[in-house]
Amino acid sequence: MKNKQNSLKWCVKLKDGLKITEPDGSLAKSYLNEAKLSLRRAEKDFNDKDLLWATVITYYAEYYALYSFLQKIGIKCENHFCSILIIEKLLGKERVKTINNHKEKRIDAQYYMRIGKENEVKIMLQESKIFVTEFDNFISNLINEEVEDYRKKFKSLIEEQKL
Repeated sequence: MKNKQNSLKWCVKLKDGLKITEPDGSLAKSYLNEAKLSLRRAEKDFNDKDLLWATVITYYAEYYALYSFLQKIGIKCENHFCSILIIEKLLGKERVKTINNHKEKRIDAQYYMRIGKENEVKIMLQESKIFVTEFDNFISNLINEEVEDYRKKFKSLIEEQKL
């Protein structure tokens, strides 16, 4: 637990790390739309047997869905590790299980040319569709009071880091 707290502290101090902004429902919708478009691109790449880019774009579809939630509640972050970490803190470990797994696969594919077998990438794509749909449903049903609750929770987590 201590390492995670230190990581959150690092994310707050980072130049392009976690920052509170105004909630932006319009930008949140744009990120959700990009997540859906990315899924279609990943599916096309998969069907074209381009497993490397199917893997990379699948991850980014998930990241855009996740980031749409941050925009919806008014959190800006340009660091993937930190964005995923704050989602874990706000929504729980289960919400980030898929994206954490797929992030590793994306890094392996993109930087080390270790690309999963066709069936593995197919499963990854299926999991990603579920991930994006769940975030879409979650964000679409958020009410203003919940947005404020998440903002308060974020501020509280940040305050804990200043001690």
